[in-house]
Amino acid sequence: MFIRRPLRFSLLLLALAALVAIASLTTYQISQRMGLTELQTTGQHRLDLYAASLEREIGKYAYFPATLGLEGDVLDFLNKVDDKTLVAKVNVYLERLNERAGTLAIYVLDDKGKVRASSNWRRSDSFIGEDLAFRPYFHEAMDTGSGRFFGIGTTRSEPGYYLSSALSDDSRTLGVAIVKVGLDQLEQSWSTVEAPVLVSDENGVVILSSVPDWKFTTLRALDENTRKTFDRTQQYNHRALQPLGVKEIADLNPGARLVQLAKQQQEMVSPYPVAGNFLAQSQAMPGTPWTLTVFSYVKPVNEMSAIRASVAGVTTILLCILASMIYQRRRHLRDRLAAREALQKAHDELERKVEERTADLSAANQQLQDEVVERVRAERTLRAAQDELIQAGKLAVIGQLSAGIAHELNQPLAALRTLSGNAARFLERGDDATARSNLERIAQLVDRMGLITGQLKAFARKSSGQPGPVDIRQVVTHAVAILDQRLRASGAEINTDFPQDALVALCDANRLEQVVVNLISNALDAMAERASPSVEICGSIHGSMLCLDVRDHGAGLSAEALSRLFEPFFTTKDAGVGLGLGLAISSGIVSDFGGTLTGANHPDGGAVFTLEIPVATQAPAP
Repeated sequence: MFIRRPLRFSLLLLALAALVAIASLTTYQISQRMGLTELQTTGQHRLDLYAASLEREIGKYAYFPATLGLEGDVLDFLNKVDDKTLVAKVNVYLERLNERAGTLAIYVLDDKGKVRASSNWRRSDSFIGEDLAFRPYFHEAMDTGSGRFFGIGTTRSEPGYYLSSALSDDSRTLGVAIVKVGLDQLEQSWSTVEAPVLVSDENGVVILSSVPDWKFTTLRALDENTRKTFDRTQQYNHRALQPLGVKEIADLNPGARLVQLAKQQQEMVSPYPVAGNFLAQSQAMPGTPWTLTVFSYVKPVNEMSAIRASVAGVTTILLCILASMIYQRRRHLRDRLAAREALQKAHDELERKVEERTADLSAANQQLQDEVVERVRAERTLRAAQDELIQAGKLAVIGQLSAGIAHELNQPLAALRTLSGNAARFLERGDDATARSNLERIAQLVDRMGLITGQLKAFARKSSGQPGPVDIRQVVTHAVAILDQRLRASGAEINTDFPQDALVALCDANRLEQVVVNLISNALDAMAERASPSVEICGSIHGSMLCLDVRDHGAGLSAEALSRLFEPFFTTKDAGVGLGLGLAISSGIVSDFGGTLTGANHPDGGAVFTLEIPVATQAPAP
């Protein structure tokens, strides 16, 4: 028995390891296959874009050499190559044409392959007089009428794409026009793409590439005959043409294969990887013997496949552990059933006691639920009463301001009566300008009356109760505007001190306005006997809290007032002036915002009340 258990445990471990390996390997292969398929789709899209850009770049100059055959001076020049005046004229024409077209060079060969005119005739290394009969583009143009050729110039060692066209009159071929086009701008635009790209010619030589170090390398080994041909035609001007080091790993489908790029001895500076395993996708360029190849880096696909394989392995282990736990649980249940049969009598008695206890708990639970419901109802009733008290406080403030508001409205009404009567008389007299002036003043007075009543209407409305970003400066401005008549009547001055930064609190603007109006009103009451009353309002931010201080210059708070400051129905005002609920309601409002309202005596005299409200992270809505 002692020997069998370790052996069984070892076999279970081996089976688990085999199952994890199979799950991981299967997941890795499926994930890699899916990743390579997606990578091929992306690579084909890139391939189409690069091919379109290359065809567009070459197509701009495709018919350019043939247009030189339409120029009469060029044909006359080939018939009279000894006419110096005509030679100079053609050279200047080619020079200007080359500047406007943005090509590398434009030159004309006679039927023997000798350069007779060139756009670079002013340069010391001008092509004029060179014998280029060995160039393939000359023979192709003489034989077929046109030719295309990529090579490195023998004079300036400058690579370019040569477009040639035969120049003929009615009887014979007089010469060949050559346009040399540079593809550097196209290569520079390729250098910013997400994957390396190259163009190879029919011999496997890289002639264009987004990686500068790949240029003029070979994708396959060159035989001796090909190298001799290069020496004869000087197509690459005796370049070394070293192998790029592309090793094919697997052939996926036509035009796509997995390859490995060897790491260069000198580290290349490139925005994307240039060594390692790649998905190479190739496409032949129409009208040329060239092949366009895009290399998509395979390492991210392999890494993602490895991650998914690891997840699959861990998941398999967890499932096996779960299955083992389920098996152990079932075995444990069987043991419990066996024990339950032996202790059936004790179990029945215990069940009866549990039922009795459950009945008692159900009754207690029902009683607790009833108490919770009653508490919720009481809280709702209390909240409704608080809201009504807040609204009553607002209406009380409005009632206190009604006399001043009536006085404010009586003056515009009297002015409206006078101006309207005068406007009628001016209209009867035909004085339209004066009548129009009176009507404009009437409109201004109406706007003023609307502003006064609008402020009271906005202040009197019930709050929605939803907190949001509120500009403290705007709240203070509205509160001062509501108390404007009382401030003017008492001669009080409001001094504010706010920082340049925004003061935005998370609260309800209407309810906070009620608190500020109450604090300013209390400050004015405290300075009723002062000759020059002044209220100071300061705002600041301390950490995550916004502080607003409202200070008066009155007699300050007594010790009894400080101890019972926020107690309902406690007031230091004369009988009939207030109910003593303003500060209690204000403290409840600020507490709902998640803040505090405190009061104290200022060191320099008078009382100061401080509101602390959480700072809002968003700007207030306009």
